[in-house]
Amino acid sequence: MDNKRSLTTLTLLTLAYSAVFVFSAIEPMSRAVWIAEIIPVVLALGIIWVLSINYKFSNTSYILMFVWIFMHTIGSKYTFAEVPFDWFNELIGSQDRNHFDRVAHFSIGFYAYPIAEYLIKKHAVKPVIALLFGLFSIMSLAAGYEIIEWWYAELAGGDEGIAFLGSQGDIWDAQKDMLMDTLGALTSLTLLVFQRRVFSSSQAK
Repeated sequence: MDNKRSLTTLTLLTLAYSAVFVFSAIEPMSRAVWIAEIIPVVLALGIIWVLSINYKFSNTSYILMFVWIFMHTIGSKYTFAEVPFDWFNELIGSQDRNHFDRVAHFSIGFYAYPIAEYLIKKHAVKPVIALLFGLFSIMSLAAGYEIIEWWYAELAGGDEGIAFLGSQGDIWDAQKDMLMDTLGALTSLTLLVFQRRVFSSSQAK
Protein backbone atom coordinates (compact mmCIF):
# COMPACT_ATOMS: atom_id res chain seq x y z
CA MET A 1 0.00 0.00 0.00
CA ASP A 2 2.83 2.43 0.87
CA ASN A 3 4.58 1.68 -2.44
CA LYS A 4 1.36 2.29 -4.37
CA ARG A 5 0.78 5.58 -2.53
CA SER A 6 4.35 6.71 -3.26
CA LEU A 7 3.97 5.89 -6.96
CA THR A 8 0.74 7.90 -7.04
CA THR A 9 2.55 10.86 -5.46
CA LEU A 10 5.34 10.61 -8.04
CA THR A 11 2.84 10.46 -10.89
CA LEU A 12 0.85 13.47 -9.65
CA LEU A 13 4.01 15.51 -9.14
CA THR A 14 5.20 14.62 -12.64
CA LEU A 15 1.87 15.66 -14.16
CA ALA A 16 2.02 18.97 -12.30
CA TYR A 17 5.60 19.44 -13.48
CA SER A 18 4.55 18.84 -17.08
CA ALA A 19 2.43 21.98 -16.91
CA VAL A 20 5.32 23.98 -15.47
CA PHE A 21 7.65 22.60 -18.16
CA VAL A 22 5.30 23.71 -20.94
CA PHE A 23 4.96 27.14 -19.29
CA SER A 24 8.75 27.51 -19.12
CA ALA A 25 9.19 26.49 -22.76
CA ILE A 26 6.88 29.21 -24.07
CA GLU A 27 8.95 32.26 -25.02
CA PRO A 28 11.72 31.98 -22.38
CA MET A 29 13.90 35.02 -21.85
CA SER A 30 16.79 33.20 -23.52
CA ARG A 31 16.25 29.98 -25.46
CA ALA A 32 19.91 29.02 -25.15
CA VAL A 33 19.88 29.50 -21.37
CA TRP A 34 16.57 27.62 -21.13
CA ILE A 35 18.06 24.62 -22.92
CA ALA A 36 21.19 24.65 -20.75
CA GLU A 37 19.17 24.96 -17.54
CA ILE A 38 16.44 22.46 -18.43
CA ILE A 39 18.80 19.60 -19.33
CA PRO A 40 19.83 18.78 -15.72
CA VAL A 41 16.17 18.97 -14.63
CA VAL A 42 15.02 16.48 -17.25
CA LEU A 43 17.95 14.21 -16.39
CA ALA A 44 17.07 14.37 -12.68
CA LEU A 45 13.43 13.58 -13.40
CA GLY A 46 14.42 10.64 -15.58
CA ILE A 47 16.76 9.27 -12.91
CA ILE A 48 14.02 9.52 -10.27
CA TRP A 49 11.65 7.50 -12.44
CA VAL A 50 14.29 4.88 -13.27
CA LEU A 51 15.20 4.44 -9.61
CA SER A 52 11.51 4.21 -8.71
CA ILE A 53 11.10 1.11 -10.86
CA ASN A 54 12.77 -1.04 -8.20
CA TYR A 55 12.63 1.25 -5.17
CA LYS A 56 9.84 3.48 -3.95
CA PHE A 57 10.94 6.53 -2.01
CA SER A 58 8.71 7.99 0.68
CA ASN A 59 6.17 10.69 -0.16
CA THR A 60 8.35 13.20 1.67
CA SER A 61 11.33 12.29 -0.50
CA TYR A 62 9.40 12.75 -3.72
CA ILE A 63 7.99 16.10 -2.61
CA LEU A 64 11.39 17.37 -1.52
CA MET A 65 13.03 16.27 -4.76
CA PHE A 66 10.40 18.05 -6.85
CA VAL A 67 10.86 21.38 -5.04
CA TRP A 68 14.15 21.90 -6.88
CA ILE A 69 12.74 20.53 -10.14
CA PHE A 70 9.93 23.10 -10.08
CA MET A 71 12.15 25.99 -9.01
CA HIS A 72 14.92 25.28 -11.49
CA THR A 73 12.42 25.02 -14.34
CA ILE A 74 10.92 28.39 -13.43
CA GLY A 75 14.43 29.82 -13.27
CA SER A 76 15.15 28.45 -16.74
CA LYS A 77 12.30 30.51 -18.20
CA TYR A 78 13.28 33.89 -16.79
CA THR A 79 16.98 33.25 -15.96
CA PHE A 80 17.54 33.15 -12.22
CA ALA A 81 18.41 36.84 -11.92
CA GLU A 82 15.12 37.89 -13.52
CA VAL A 83 12.51 35.61 -11.90
CA PRO A 84 9.64 37.70 -10.44
CA PHE A 85 10.56 37.31 -6.78
CA ASP A 86 10.19 40.83 -5.41
CA TRP A 87 7.90 39.77 -2.56
CA PHE A 88 10.63 37.57 -1.07
CA ASN A 89 13.40 40.09 -1.65
CA GLU A 90 11.32 42.74 0.11
CA LEU A 91 10.48 40.29 2.90
CA ILE A 92 14.17 39.84 3.76
CA GLY A 93 14.93 43.51 3.17
CA SER A 94 17.14 43.01 0.12
CA GLN A 95 16.92 45.41 -2.80
CA ASP A 96 20.34 44.80 -4.39
CA ARG A 97 19.80 41.32 -5.87
CA ASN A 98 17.25 38.67 -6.71
CA HIS A 99 17.52 35.86 -4.19
CA PHE A 100 15.52 33.30 -6.15
CA ASP A 101 18.73 31.48 -7.05
CA ARG A 102 19.70 31.28 -3.37
CA VAL A 103 16.38 29.65 -2.49
CA ALA A 104 16.73 27.28 -5.46
CA HIS A 105 20.18 26.26 -4.26
CA PHE A 106 18.76 25.68 -0.79
CA SER A 107 16.24 23.27 -2.33
CA ILE A 108 19.02 21.26 -3.99
CA GLY A 109 20.08 20.29 -0.49
CA PHE A 110 16.75 18.49 -0.04
CA TYR A 111 18.16 15.61 -2.09
CA ALA A 112 20.21 14.62 0.95
CA TYR A 113 16.96 13.31 2.43
CA PRO A 114 16.24 10.59 -0.18
CA ILE A 115 19.93 9.62 -0.31
CA ALA A 116 20.09 9.04 3.44
CA GLU A 117 16.61 7.49 3.49
CA TYR A 118 17.61 4.91 0.88
CA LEU A 119 20.75 3.89 2.75
CA ILE A 120 18.87 3.62 6.04
CA LYS A 121 15.99 1.59 4.62
CA LYS A 122 18.37 -0.76 2.85
CA HIS A 123 20.42 -1.12 6.06
CA ALA A 124 23.47 -0.42 3.93
CA VAL A 125 25.25 1.54 6.62
CA LYS A 126 24.60 2.85 10.10
CA PRO A 127 22.13 5.79 10.25
CA VAL A 128 24.84 8.28 11.23
CA ILE A 129 26.95 7.28 8.23
CA ALA A 130 23.89 7.50 5.97
CA LEU A 131 23.22 11.06 7.16
CA LEU A 132 26.84 12.08 6.66
CA PHE A 133 26.93 10.48 3.21
CA GLY A 134 23.79 12.40 2.23
CA LEU A 135 25.34 15.66 3.44
CA PHE A 136 28.71 15.13 1.76
CA SER A 137 27.03 13.99 -1.48
CA ILE A 138 25.20 17.30 -1.73
CA MET A 139 28.32 19.29 -0.88
CA SER A 140 30.23 17.48 -3.65
CA LEU A 141 27.37 18.00 -6.11
CA ALA A 142 27.26 21.71 -5.22
CA ALA A 143 30.96 22.14 -5.93
CA GLY A 144 30.70 20.19 -9.17
CA TYR A 145 27.78 22.26 -10.42
CA GLU A 146 29.61 25.52 -9.74
CA ILE A 147 32.47 24.25 -11.93
CA ILE A 148 30.00 23.40 -14.71
CA GLU A 149 28.48 26.87 -14.45
CA TRP A 150 31.93 28.41 -14.78
CA TRP A 151 32.76 26.28 -17.85
CA TYR A 152 29.49 27.11 -19.58
CA ALA A 153 29.81 30.83 -18.82
CA GLU A 154 33.33 30.82 -20.28
CA LEU A 155 32.25 28.94 -23.41
CA ALA A 156 29.05 30.90 -24.02
CA GLY A 157 30.45 34.30 -23.09
CA GLY A 158 28.56 37.58 -23.33
CA ASP A 159 25.10 38.12 -21.87
CA GLU A 160 24.18 34.44 -22.25
CA GLY A 161 27.12 33.34 -20.11
CA ILE A 162 26.39 35.98 -17.49
CA ALA A 163 22.70 35.00 -17.38
CA PHE A 164 23.57 31.33 -16.89
CA LEU A 165 26.12 32.11 -14.19
CA GLY A 166 23.62 34.30 -12.33
CA SER A 167 26.21 35.83 -9.99
CA GLN A 168 24.58 39.29 -10.23
CA GLY A 169 27.91 40.97 -9.53
CA ASP A 170 28.64 39.05 -6.30
CA ILE A 171 32.24 37.82 -6.30
CA TRP A 172 31.35 35.28 -3.60
CA ASP A 173 28.29 33.97 -5.44
CA ALA A 174 29.68 30.44 -5.94
CA GLN A 175 30.63 30.09 -2.28
CA LYS A 176 27.26 31.40 -1.10
CA ASP A 177 25.44 29.03 -3.46
CA MET A 178 27.38 26.08 -2.05
CA LEU A 179 26.55 27.25 1.47
CA MET A 180 22.85 27.32 0.61
CA ASP A 181 23.08 23.80 -0.82
CA THR A 182 24.68 22.66 2.43
CA LEU A 183 22.11 24.41 4.62
CA GLY A 184 19.31 22.83 2.61
CA ALA A 185 20.89 19.41 3.12
CA LEU A 186 21.23 19.96 6.87
CA THR A 187 17.59 21.09 7.06
CA SER A 188 16.26 18.05 5.20
CA LEU A 189 18.41 15.65 7.21
CA THR A 190 17.16 17.23 10.43
CA LEU A 191 13.63 16.54 9.18
CA LEU A 192 14.58 12.92 8.50
CA VAL A 193 16.02 12.50 11.99
CA PHE A 194 12.89 14.02 13.54
CA GLN A 195 10.59 11.75 11.56
CA ARG A 196 12.52 8.65 12.56
CA ARG A 197 12.05 9.64 16.19
CA VAL A 198 8.31 10.12 15.76
CA PHE A 199 7.62 7.12 13.54
CA SER A 200 8.97 3.58 13.53
CA SER A 201 12.45 3.01 12.12
CA SER A 202 10.96 1.36 9.05
CA GLN A 203 9.06 4.47 8.00
CA ALA A 204 10.10 7.85 6.61
CA LYS A 205 6.91 9.36 5.39
